[in-house]
Amino acid sequence: MTRIGVTHLYSTPYHPQTNGQIERYNSTMDSKIATLSNERKTDWDEQLPFVTFNYNTTIHATTKQIPFEMMFGRLPVLPFDHQDELVSLEQDSEHVSKLNQYLSSLTEQAKATIKKAQEKYKSRYDDHRSNPSYNTNDLVLVKSLHSRHKFDIRHEGPFKIIQRLTDKTYIVQHIKKTTMIKQITVDSIVPLFERKNI
Repeated sequence: MTRIGVTHLYSTPYHPQTNGQIERYNSTMDSKIATLSNERKTDWDEQLPFVTFNYNTTIHATTKQIPFEMMFGRLPVLPFDHQDELVSLEQDSEHVSKLNQYLSSLTEQAKATIKKAQEKYKSRYDDHRSNPSYNTNDLVLVKSLHSRHKFDIRHEGPFKIIQRLTDKTYIVQHIKKTTMIKQITVDSIVPLFERKNI
């Protein structure tokens, strides 16, 4: 990864917001594949080329551009597009430099649009976001990851916070089952207050 310039970032388990872009992409692909697949969903893999081509040839909501054009420097030719019977190919000695320049301009436009969109999303998110903070030894309940039915317990615990990794991530330990230690994010925590006897 170092040789090809990839930075490996770790994500928090059971916290899809960490990988928001991928989760959004997966959601889009899942719904498209489900629509095209047969009733038993056994041929989903046969639909992948069509779904991928569809995704790559439509305007992306965030970049406002077509991924195919950003990759190849031209618009895709779709089955329903009118095509001339005679096609003439011209040789342009400047073609490569013009193509690189065009692709660079598309990339810069996309970056600017993405930055604007991110600022807008962040502002909207921050407006409706509480910013809870917990200290070591605070008692909390943790959202249950296994609730499947209406009457299943939603939270388990009590847990004690034993370490603060970041502002949003904590290590917690179950009060009674002390071998149960979890890494969780603040959106999975519910504060627990001890009742004091008077």
